[in-house]
Amino acid sequence: MNTRNGQQLSALLQQEGIKDPVVLQAVANTPRQLFVEAALGHKAYENTALPIGKGQTISQPVVVARMTEILREHNITGSVLEIGTGSGYQTAILAKIYEHVYSVERIKSLQFQARRKLQQIDLHNVSMKHGDGWKGWASKAPFTAIIVTAAAASVPEKLLAQLTDGGVLVIPVGTDSQVLQVIKRQGDKFTVDNVANVKFVPLVPGDIE
Repeated sequence: MNTRNGQQLSALLQQEGIKDPVVLQAVANTPRQLFVEAALGHKAYENTALPIGKGQTISQPVVVARMTEILREHNITGSVLEIGTGSGYQTAILAKIYEHVYSVERIKSLQFQARRKLQQIDLHNVSMKHGDGWKGWASKAPFTAIIVTAAAASVPEKLLAQLTDGGVLVIPVGTDSQVLQVIKRQGDKFTVDNVANVKFVPLVPGDIE
């Protein structure tokens, strides 16, 4: 990896308002070009979303960093559930910070590519599942944090049920107009905080090869 590129991206995100030094260090140490198509490698360290095939994208770095920073602001520790492995870039950032990452991906070929890339950079604290993200990962629940990397038309009830008391769900919600929500569980009640307007690919039910 050209660490200078990672450091430049980290510096750019700092200018965009990312403050957490742990998140910025994880960005600096993660080779984003590994997670994009070779033809788009020259754009890997720009603050932009890029296509990764199958109608999916690798999220804008500032969004990846901000969603991770939100977990840090809520003092999340231990294991994190990610819905939508995609390229594996968000997974890698989380895996550099948290003890273990459980990641669910509905498109088998993307999951396979992401697993290979994470192994290439020696990140072995990730468990992957091919399945429907709307259903979460019940057998590994409950989770102190769940992060969703695609926009749900409404908040999936099964994800709320898989949060620990005090746990946090970070999820983009909406169709044409989307908002990033932070939902915190307090017993059987949930508080919702709208953080920012965002644009993600849709969280589609079901799974495909």
